[in-house]
Amino acid sequence: MTDVPPYTATVVVDDGTTIAWHRWEPDAGVDAHPVPVVLQHGFAADTMVDWLVPGTVAGLTAAGRWVVGIDARGHGRSAKSPDTTRYGERRMAEDLLAVVARLDAPAVDLVGYSMGAVVALLAAARCTAVRRLVVGGVGAGIVEVGGVDTRTLPGDRLARALLSGEAEDADVAGMVAFASTRGNDLPSLAAQARAVHRDGIDLAAITAETLVIAGDADPLAVRPQVLADAITGARLRVVRGGHDVIGSNPDFRSAILEFLRG
Repeated sequence: MTDVPPYTATVVVDDGTTIAWHRWEPDAGVDAHPVPVVLQHGFAADTMVDWLVPGTVAGLTAAGRWVVGIDARGHGRSAKSPDTTRYGERRMAEDLLAVVARLDAPAVDLVGYSMGAVVALLAAARCTAVRRLVVGGVGAGIVEVGGVDTRTLPGDRLARALLSGEAEDADVAGMVAFASTRGNDLPSLAAQARAVHRDGIDLAAITAETLVIAGDADPLAVRPQVLADAITGARLRVVRGGHDVIGSNPDFRSAILEFLRG
């Protein structure tokens, strides 16, 4: 139940980084589903900010799901470092799969948002154990620039702003404000901003049933149909809102719950 602190554990992955993950059990009195839901948060957030506070964890446990949230390296309770070589969404996908390997589950449903959506797509392209996949806060940039849409949010510009406190445009300023007010380790975030994934994703390798969710005013998720069309059989759901839709619009949460109920 989500009024009880989660079980929190860590795993030390192959490069020595400690990754924190959190697990919630299904609510008492409901039939437990054997397939856990794994949640990956966005940039400058963590499991609690993106998934617990908006009520997504509570909705899933009420539906009988085991829930696992992973704090990406440089975020939340996972290890921090200013070393750019330790970051990138491909490295984070390896961390995610290391946690999944510890779950001893027959399959997983995987949900990622923004940076976490890139991580989830990379993991799903490698791991056939991903049964259902939900990606939010991304759109055509995945197909056209290989990851988070750096045409809107350039990584080097964001990194400089995180370290200096001075932003060159509104989108960068908004992200810096979000990061700063949550007590993040800004050098670690700057390192991730510089290491942001640009190498493309083998979307054709994804076998999971997939849902793409985007806010209709999200500058980082423009033309989400382009992404949905690139994944075999993927569905698209557009809800009202910008890049904060994960916490501001309950329709986002409802779309995840409806899709995962199948």
